[in-house]
Amino acid sequence: MIERTPCVYILASGYNGALYVGVTSNLIGRIEQHRAGTFDGHTRKYGIRRLVYFEVAETMDAAIAREKQLKRYRREWKRNLIERENPAWNDFAVGFGLEPLA
Repeated sequence: MIERTPCVYILASGYNGALYVGVTSNLIGRIEQHRAGTFDGHTRKYGIRRLVYFEVAETMDAAIAREKQLKRYRREWKRNLIERENPAWNDFAVGFGLEPLA
């Protein structure tokens, strides 16, 4: 079950919009927190709430290492990574039962 699995994820404000890279062991719960505006800062300020990419990792240490790697990526590389798996920048959170964004 994905709810308690180490993941690295990328959120976007919209197609080719502002990006955020994060890591969690509870992907659905974390996305719900971002959507509720629980966290001050970058995601809240720029309305970054759309789950456009995620990877499951074997361990939390591996997920953290991958997060650090992705954070060092240039924007173009992140965009290419997203578009390989999600060319339309769809919100994957909807597939996990979360409500579509307005």
